[in-house]
Amino acid sequence: MSLAEFTLRDATEADLPAIVEIYNATVAGRMVTADTSPVTVESRVVWFHTHNSRTRPLWVVLDGEQICAWLSFNSFYGRPAYQPTAEVSIYVAESHRRRGVGRGLLERAILGAPACEIRNLLGFIWAHNLPSLQLFEAFGFERWGHLPRVAELDGIERDLVIVGRRVG
Repeated sequence: MSLAEFTLRDATEADLPAIVEIYNATVAGRMVTADTSPVTVESRVVWFHTHNSRTRPLWVVLDGEQICAWLSFNSFYGRPAYQPTAEVSIYVAESHRRRGVGRGLLERAILGAPACEIRNLLGFIWAHNLPSLQLFEAFGFERWGHLPRVAELDGIERDLVIVGRRVG
């Protein structure tokens, strides 16, 4: 299955409940996010408004009328000199994993980044999240950093891998 079978569009604030639902579904698995408990829609409103379609898009993928995945470009380190670099985050609903949606989104991110004035894409991935590391590596991302034992999830210290790719 490819992303062509779905609809990709800019997210609207009305999409925020679905975005949060997909995100929260990953919290318990301890593979994707450093959040240890679900977030609320209200807590994500400010984050939502940090995105814009020109330089820091937030895209949703629809299967019919249902949002099944989303991707965001997030500013890296929050200082002006880092504007050409963005962190890419991809979240796919459990029902749509292993169907090519994540691959399609990452491909779109790489192709769309230069139009967003982005020259470098970063991914922040837990070292134990082998499927995500393999996905990014399949698209030419290299390991640009390794932060050993920087987090603790359920009493287990976790490493963070920073992957990067020049895109523009």
